Amino acid sequence: MNGAESLVHTLLGAGVDTCFANPGTSEMHFVAALDRIPGMRCVLGLQENVVTGMADGYFRMAGKPAATLLHCGPGLANGLANLHNARRARSAIVNCVGDQATYHRPLDAQLTADTEGFARAVSGWTRTVARADEVGRDAATAVQAAMTSPGQIATLILPSDTCWDEAPGGPAAALPVPARPQADPHAVRHAAKVLRERSNVLILLGGLALTEEAQALAWRIGHATGASILAEMSNAKVARGRGRMQLERVPYPADLAIEALKPFTTIILVNSKAPVGFFAYPNKPSRHHREDADIVLLTRYEADPIQALTALADELGAGPAAIPDPGPRPDPARGKPTPEGLAQTLAALMPENTVIADESVSFGRGFYKFTHNAPAHDWVHITGGAIGCGIPLATGAAIGAPGRRVINLQADGSGMYTLQALWTQARERLPITTIVISNRKYQILLGEYQGVGANPGRTALDMMDLGNPNLDWVKLANGMGVEAARTGTLEGVADLMQQSFASETPFLIEMEV
Repeated sequence: MNGAESLVHTLLGAGVDTCFANPGTSEMHFVAALDRIPGMRCVLGLQENVVTGMADGYFRMAGKPAATLLHCGPGLANGLANLHNARRARSAIVNCVGDQATYHRPLDAQLTADTEGFARAVSGWTRTVARADEVGRDAATAVQAAMTSPGQIATLILPSDTCWDEAPGGPAAALPVPARPQADPHAVRHAAKVLRERSNVLILLGGLALTEEAQALAWRIGHATGASILAEMSNAKVARGRGRMQLERVPYPADLAIEALKPFTTIILVNSKAPVGFFAYPNKPSRHHREDADIVLLTRYEADPIQALTALADELGAGPAAIPDPGPRPDPARGKPTPEGLAQTLAALMPENTVIADESVSFGRGFYKFTHNAPAHDWVHITGGAIGCGIPLATGAAIGAPGRRVINLQADGSGMYTLQALWTQARERLPITTIVISNRKYQILLGEYQGVGANPGRTALDMMDLGNPNLDWVKLANGMGVEAARTGTLEGVADLMQQSFASETPFLIEMEV
């Protein structure tokens, strides 16, 4: 058995059975091992940022890590943007990165790079394998590190000779994953005291505290104490729709966030952090909560929110409380596309248990308000602000949640970063409906330009414009093997959505706005 074979056996033994790949020469022994050893689903991406984005979406839905297969330092570098988003989502990913053979590296051949340096920027754990007989041990440690709560990126760098050399020890056994930390009883008692004695309290949920079970516990606490509840602005996955809280997020725009948080003199953090601005702006505070607000920590991101919220509800004597019914599903909207109209149409038509992969950017900031009465669904966000996550995220989510419809709400500008993922959707025959919001501009930048106190002139406008020539998403999708159609009305969007839901293959709707 060589090092590559011990790697595959170790990954499979640890429960890693999906590999998103864009391999190169240094990884051919790994590819050969994947060919010989059954059990690993291999999914090809045509660019490394597609590969890493798919691995992120997969973890968010499957709850277990996939492996990636990346080609040397430059291949890893191509995937860094979506690894940044995955790091912010606290997704567990095991990166397997090929590298120059140990004896070839000192010769400084063309692909030689500071691969570890690239990896450390986004990884919670990084190691370069020294010898073939250590591959299995290091792979088992990588999976353990990735699965350590709340999830992190583990990058294993494999010089090519560690893959082709013999590995007498063979694969390594899976290592135990550390238990998720429990809430400090003192923190629980303090939070209960605050909730009993103070008004104007906000419970801020993030990360693992946004599951259906955690939301139900938070609702009980809020119902018993009068506390308000919000979610963080950017979240890996939020359980939404009927049966879940009508939960809103802290707004993205600084002025709206400051206004929304102004009433609260106390903020209790549940797997979240105190709200700060996405960016700094002249003459505006970076912290969006009140300066005099008391920040009370119940649980950090890695802790178990179910245990903490259960203990808090018990401490308060908060009994069962039904989450209010949001009312019937709306009818699909009509007329010219608007954010409200698209959200209403989505709520009207999405199938039960849909996954929404949202990279709608500025167009979709208000979608939550109009989709509370949709069927139960999960909503996954861009978490790190590195655009180009949406189409790969949807692709990985569909593989991580087989049988569920995935709807990708996709801004056109950010979609161009990783549209190659459409090809993977077609190859894998995935039930994904992509709605491209085609305004032919970087709309968010127009707002940001004004946010720093400037008015765009001709040069600035040209740098934010995606026209001249216009992007043609129907032709782009068709070129990737995905059926597509264009519409400029919400009636057209509704018809095309329903048409796509009847098929188990991908479909793209270009919605002109």
